[in-house]
Amino acid sequence: MVISAALVVLLAAVVTLGSLYWSARSTIADRDAHAAAEQRAEKIATDYAVGASTIEYRDLPAWFVRLKSGTSPQLGAKFDATSPQLEQILLPLRWTSKATPLSATVLSESGGIYTVNAYLDVTSTSAQTPDGTHATVTYSVVVDSNADWKITDVGGLQAALPAK
Repeated sequence: MVISAALVVLLAAVVTLGSLYWSARSTIADRDAHAAAEQRAEKIATDYAVGASTIEYRDLPAWFVRLKSGTSPQLGAKFDATSPQLEQILLPLRWTSKATPLSATVLSESGGIYTVNAYLDVTSTSAQTPDGTHATVTYSVVVDSNADWKITDVGGLQAALPAK
């Protein structure tokens, strides 16, 4: 009888510990998957922002390709519609810019849709500023993991800060 009771207690302890182990393991796996998804969204946003901020007026077609790269068909269509106007601005200004990533942060996630701020260091020159300017730039990029990690919205040059 005592042995039976001890076996029942031991079995209950083993089941409880096993359950706690599997629960903790699942929690850790979920946390790791969430962190990996956030890192992927941050990388996509950063790569996009760098491509969008790196402009050479003598090769605008390459910039337009980068501007649409990884975007949803709807967002790509918006860029197609505005590219003639952008070209009319950038060519006469002889605009060039080079971007270097600083960091990226997921601001929110809802149902697999990530809003990410990508921060860049951008150096640019133009006909108006031939000696160049230097600024820290923030891009807000929306990445939809449910749509093959496509970018569905972009807001650029938010709170541009001139470098000192």
